[in-house]
Amino acid sequence: MSVSTSSPENGIRLVTVDRPPVNALPVDAWFALADAVREAGRDPRVRCVVLAAAGRGFNAGVDIKELQGSGGNALVGVNRGCYEAFSAVYRCEVPVVAAVQGFCLGGGVGLAGNADVVVASEDAVFGLPELDRGALGAATHLARLVPQHLLRALYFTARTVSAAELHAHGSVWRVVPREELREVALELAREIAAKDGELLRLAKAALNGIDPVDVHRSYRFEQGFTYEASVSGVGDRVRNTFGQGGG
Repeated sequence: MSVSTSSPENGIRLVTVDRPPVNALPVDAWFALADAVREAGRDPRVRCVVLAAAGRGFNAGVDIKELQGSGGNALVGVNRGCYEAFSAVYRCEVPVVAAVQGFCLGGGVGLAGNADVVVASEDAVFGLPELDRGALGAATHLARLVPQHLLRALYFTARTVSAAELHAHGSVWRVVPREELREVALELAREIAAKDGELLRLAKAALNGIDPVDVHRSYRFEQGFTYEASVSGVGDRVRNTFGQGGG
């Protein structure tokens, strides 16, 4: 099972991604994640959602193997699946805390960037290796984590940024040892969930309403260029070097 849910405490829903070896998700798992987050937000008993992952890292993005040699239909599915998952996190009716360990790449940045709060382990790194994967996208969400010029440097080089650096920029709430990550995320969720549930939902809607960037429109605009890269052939040319030591 790639996505599971549990209720560790009253008012808290834990949504966990677990797809070894690196939590790179196929199309159906992105939709399953979206459904799990939406269901949690609609449950009147839930006041905070914790988005977590099992294994070595938080999320390695899309399953590149699903795209290699599969034509445009798979890319359309991935685009839609990622859009739905990112949108579900952003539009979740209650606050979402992302508990990030290890690598948070590509689609992982889309998830963390759309969360309300990010707690990260000391070994966590964030980045968009899209240019090395024959794709574009999620700059919209990286822009919610880093300043504009750093965003561009990271995007063009496909480098990563550490949790400590993001903490310095104010986009990561706390950086903790990996073994403490889940408990610290739940501790924050517990504090949030202690508030009035109806007022929390109003607060989430109000904060989304004053965002300076429409993240949904912005991300769909980016996805258009991913599709253009695929149609032109450059996307497949770069993507087919993945796992072969190519650049």
